Amino acid sequence: MSVSGFIFWSLCVIALIYIVSIYNGLVTLKHSVSKAWANIDVLLKQRHDELPKLVETCKQYMKFEQETLEKVMKARSSVASSQQQGDMSALGKAEGAMRLGLGSLFAVAEAYPELKADETFQHLQARITGLENDIADRREFFNESVNNNNVQIENFPDLFIAKWFNFSAKELLEFTVDEKEDVNLNQLFDQ
Repeated sequence: MSVSGFIFWSLCVIALIYIVSIYNGLVTLKHSVSKAWANIDVLLKQRHDELPKLVETCKQYMKFEQETLEKVMKARSSVASSQQQGDMSALGKAEGAMRLGLGSLFAVAEAYPELKADETFQHLQARITGLENDIADRREFFNESVNNNNVQIENFPDLFIAKWFNFSAKELLEFTVDEKEDVNLNQLFDQ
């Protein structure tokens, strides 16, 4: 084999190794996004399972606060529907409605000392608050994974490999305008 042939084949091997490493990096990012979503999915399912228990506990004490309870259950249904459809923008909006509904529910519960003292209510409130915090953390990780994926498939020369193997951009799980605004505590307590 001549020197030029050796150089040619060496360059081909190097290019192939480079393409394989780019492809493997893109696959890793794609699976990172899937894993991050699966983590959110698990927490949403747990919260979905806990909310009926909380609402049922509240119903025993809050006979005249049906509207607040209905808002929470409607938001729960909307989150589940968006989650099943994989619609990130609808899920973001539904999550905002869920947070507002839970905030209202916990604020209204302040007017019911027997409810606040109920051990089941306290446990469920702590559990759901913990799940909300976990969801917020996982949401941040998900968006970071999506961002890494989206940036990588647009980087040169990775974009050629990404297009060739049909890697696509993913949608961020964004906050709605309502979620970014300050909470009006007076309004919550007046409900």
